[in-house]
Amino acid sequence: MFSTSIKILVVDDMGTMRKLVKRGLGEIGFTTMEEAEDGQVAWAKLNDQPDIGLVISDWNMPNCTGLDLLKRVRADGRFKSLPFVLLTAEVEAHQVKEALTLGVDGYIIKPFTGDSLRAQLEKTHLKRAG
Repeated sequence: MFSTSIKILVVDDMGTMRKLVKRGLGEIGFTTMEEAEDGQVAWAKLNDQPDIGLVISDWNMPNCTGLDLLKRVRADGRFKSLPFVLLTAEVEAHQVKEALTLGVDGYIIKPFTGDSLRAQLEKTHLKRAG
């Protein structure tokens, strides 16, 4: 599992969802979290805070979607290996395939539980570590 001291960027246009994700991360033991309300704000935070070690992003957001943010992250050599998890209600097979093709590390389906959040983060860590 990721170190609980890793800085996590939680990206979602809904403040309530950001709070739910942060609460779930806190229950797992994570202590350092940043928030962004869309992919544009998240991109700026990534550029300003190079110590972010994991991104958990909603898929559907205004201004810059989670998928667009993923494309930016994977296209930039500084962030090529940054673990990236999409959080979404999208379960269409072609959408999941597109995200995987673009290099997403994990996929959490809304609504999620603390156990499903933990399980996906463990899978993501193993994928990146192995």
